[in-house]
Amino acid sequence: MKLIEAYELAVRTGIEYDIRSKEEIESLLRQEKTIYDSLDERGRGLFDKERLWNPYYDTRFSWGDKDLEAECMMWGIDIETGEVLLADRLREKGRKISAIVAHHPTGTSKVPFPQVIQVQKDLYNRYGVPMNVLDGMMDQRTQEVTRGVLPTNYNQTVDAAKLLGIPIMNIHMPADNCVQYYLTKVMEKADPQRMDEIIDVLMDIPEFQVSTRYNCPPKIVVGGPKDHCGKVMCKMNGGTSSPKEIYEKLETAGVGTVIGMHFPENHIEEARKHNIRLVVSGHMASDSLGVNMICDVWEKHGIDVLPCSGLIRVKRD
Repeated sequence: MKLIEAYELAVRTGIEYDIRSKEEIESLLRQEKTIYDSLDERGRGLFDKERLWNPYYDTRFSWGDKDLEAECMMWGIDIETGEVLLADRLREKGRKISAIVAHHPTGTSKVPFPQVIQVQKDLYNRYGVPMNVLDGMMDQRTQEVTRGVLPTNYNQTVDAAKLLGIPIMNIHMPADNCVQYYLTKVMEKADPQRMDEIIDVLMDIPEFQVSTRYNCPPKIVVGGPKDHCGKVMCKMNGGTSSPKEIYEKLETAGVGTVIGMHFPENHIEEARKHNIRLVVSGHMASDSLGVNMICDVWEKHGIDVLPCSGLIRVKRD
């Protein structure tokens, strides 16, 4: 399998587990094609053509020969210059590394990644928050995060990979879609009634067991162990944190507990105001769970995965 084929397979896996229907995703891609067709020759030359087939702005093949064989992918949650140097050093020592894979956005996915916040509309709408309310909230949050990433040195890591001749890509929302699907199904099946039962369910999952051994267990940050959890919602994708005002809407919609990878302090304060319980599942463990589902797909196609930089590799059937 070529690198580009492995990358496309990861994107297709993300689409398979997306909370949106395939018809909705195809509609978004048609909108991108309409935008592309409306451009002049210069505009088409500058257009990011991945937008014509890849619905995830936060996922890109940033640099390298896409036709190289995908024998071994070195995948980490965060990839920076240090990990690129590590890959080069491992190559010098005889370790085959076909490409570096980051989870979090870098290179050509870094600045546009806030656009994926829009998928949070579909997530919250499923739990009863009206779409017209979500439109204004998420649009404002998208603009806020975009302003925050504009000054970043977006290509620093990719530039290092270029100098060392190592292809580099990142796969963010496809993996987050996987963990969103997995944990939602697990919680629906377990149907926890109290907060400590949510922790018990998470602790049955290997990634969270490993994280706990590193002293980073799942943690209740709003509420007590014996509090009733009510309707449980998993929030694992959508790029970054929601606007804090979402908790008022979730209270009205009847959501009792939100499980997330992490929460800013102002979210914790707001959740308390609206009697919403919060559980931090853990960033590295949660991201690893989603990444592992794609790693398993790759390994079925003969691609070896070398975990690094926070990735807790667990294989599943």
